[in-house]
Amino acid sequence: MVSTMDIALRLLLATVLGGLVGLERELHGRPAGFRTNTLVCLGSALVMLISAYAFANTPGWSYDPGRMAAQVVSGIGFLGAGSIMREGPSIKGLTTAASLWVVAGIGLAVGSGFLFAAVFATVLAILALTVLDKAERKLFNTKHSVLSIEILDHPGMLGYLSSILGTQGIDIRNVTISQQGGGTALLDFQVQVPPNLDTIALMDQLTEHESVRRAGFHY
Repeated sequence: MVSTMDIALRLLLATVLGGLVGLERELHGRPAGFRTNTLVCLGSALVMLISAYAFANTPGWSYDPGRMAAQVVSGIGFLGAGSIMREGPSIKGLTTAASLWVVAGIGLAVGSGFLFAAVFATVLAILALTVLDKAERKLFNTKHSVLSIEILDHPGMLGYLSSILGTQGIDIRNVTISQQGGGTALLDFQVQVPPNLDTIALMDQLTEHESVRRAGFHY
């Protein structure tokens, strides 16, 4: 039977490990940040402790410690799905959802007493979220973004803007046009941007046209 002190230490460790992963997500402005990851890891550890020890000495009870743990793994999918958003052809939040799944596993490991595995997994998770993120940006020479341009709605403007983007090596994936009133329209270009793009020069080139009122990227 696990001692009260051991229970407290495991729950505290789960809180710290989940918080470390959550801190990285929070610093990047993700929807599931510090508190969410902390609570997921703490809750997973608690469920594992209950599953493994709460009914261990109950006479006449046959129990499987893995059953409640399995429910955590499947149930965390609902929470992870809430962090996934679709924006046009792009899907965002998959990394955050995966981090929640990993944090739940870390909590289960702490609750079951696999402390080294939990700590080492936390280190690897943080490295994956930081080091691999930088490596990914260097290895892949494009990034997805949205270019919003507000224009005076004159014929031929879409073709004119598309030709400018094409000369800059920008790949247009989709265009959404919404009327703003007063004869203006907002064009949202879903694009792939080359890493060496001079965005300041591009903005100057776009706004040189008298019909372009403003332009800006949203990454």
